[in-house]
Amino acid sequence: MFILHATMEDNLAIATASQASFPWLSLIILLPIAGAMVMQFFKVDEKNNKNIHRNIAISFLLADFLLIIFVFVRLFNNQSSQLQLIERISWLPFIGLEWSLGADGLSAPLVVLSGLITLLAAMTSWKIHNKPRLYFSLLLIQAAAQALVFLSQDFLLFFLAWELELVPVYLLIAIWGGKRRLYAATKFILYTALASLLILISGLALALSGPEFTLNLTELTTRSPSGTFALLCYLGFLVGFGVKLPIFPLHTWLPDAHGEANAPVSMLLAGILLKMGGYALLRFNVQMFPETHVKLAPALIIIGIVNIIYGALNAFAQDNVKRRIACSSVSHMGFVLLGIGAINALGFSGAMLQMISHGLIAAAMFFITGSFYERTNTLSIPNMGGLAKVLPITFALFLISSLASLALPGMSGFISEITIFLGITSQDGFTSIFRSITILIAAIGLVLTPIYLLSMCRRVFFGPRIPALALVKEMNPRELTIGLSLLVPTLIIGFWPKIATNLFETSTNALASVIQTHTTLALLNSTYIG
Repeated sequence: MFILHATMEDNLAIATASQASFPWLSLIILLPIAGAMVMQFFKVDEKNNKNIHRNIAISFLLADFLLIIFVFVRLFNNQSSQLQLIERISWLPFIGLEWSLGADGLSAPLVVLSGLITLLAAMTSWKIHNKPRLYFSLLLIQAAAQALVFLSQDFLLFFLAWELELVPVYLLIAIWGGKRRLYAATKFILYTALASLLILISGLALALSGPEFTLNLTELTTRSPSGTFALLCYLGFLVGFGVKLPIFPLHTWLPDAHGEANAPVSMLLAGILLKMGGYALLRFNVQMFPETHVKLAPALIIIGIVNIIYGALNAFAQDNVKRRIACSSVSHMGFVLLGIGAINALGFSGAMLQMISHGLIAAAMFFITGSFYERTNTLSIPNMGGLAKVLPITFALFLISSLASLALPGMSGFISEITIFLGITSQDGFTSIFRSITILIAAIGLVLTPIYLLSMCRRVFFGPRIPALALVKEMNPRELTIGLSLLVPTLIIGFWPKIATNLFETSTNALASVIQTHTTLALLNSTYIG
């Protein structure tokens, strides 16, 4: 334990010494907020600039995404597991709040994913004419809050960002959603807000547990608490972050939210918000409570299996396209729990890759669904049929995204899921029976996925032709660009996974080495269950 603490303190000293000379991370966060402020000075002119707010939002989000690419391609060292580009400014010293930012392999790829999907969501919002200034302002604020969640290195700052991003999503669903939008939005905010209380209580308890009160995440990591206190904090974080992931049975807000949200908001929900839960589990539960995580890893794997099977079976019961995709997200995020529960480098790497892969694939599926909804005005599977002949490009993109979702070899989903399976099978801390049962049951989910996805493709695109849908128009170049921007990366990662894993592999290996120390100690003390 002394060795672990000394190592973490050395890491803290190295990280502090590598503070950025220019506030690049702050610029990534503040640029979308600046866009929202600029937008307030422009009024809609129905003749000349009726789309001015949309154009401003896209311009600022494009600039922000290019800035993200520059920072993490040119300035970020992916061979280091330490925090980089650190910025620390005392903001509210009387409560210990700092504007503390930093990036490592756990946060960098998710910031890139967030920037891409938010930009594409704004481009998808082409026909928003109801309160466009408010709508695009909320998108920009959401972009800033998402980046702040992934880059915060102060617990209170992280918590404020976690809460801030809930507000735009609630309003985007409540104002621009479907017929039951208020119900869905209220359910979303109740689930997530109540879960946030557990996050706040657990975080403050951890901050008060040491000799000195601190909110700095790196300093909190050095404490590595154990016993009942660690267990309670761990469970508080697990439930709080598990609602966002989501884990069964805390997932019921998700199908309702997706069912009522418009396509751009569904892209944000599936592509980014769910990933915040997985990221936070790695950042808090695994990194701060390694000993407790080792003991509870089998339980996480069991929950992950339940997610996979339940989400897949529930998808069969859905006759609404978006609700079926939403249930598939519950199933796919179960693989993230499997990877986190594998407690080794392969498992953690697979969990990160699954979050990136699912973010791209799910965003693509919701975008394409929104595209044919604009043309058919229905999401009911029984009310659609024969669309392949009139929408061949839409069908091709939807089929590719479905194949990617069912983990077809050559797609990113296959690489992430096979890496997670390898992580579980290579974990000697589990008994052979536990590993075999885990792989067998999880494999059932892999069998169910192509059934419910391909049957949906068949019914929507090759079912009995609906005469009223015979004259719908095909995707335009803008929509095709958005679809390809999401699907091409899944193919690239599928054939060349290093382009993604290079960003986080060093960090997941370092995290696994810390976990391995506690796994060895647990085995020696006969406290590790498997």
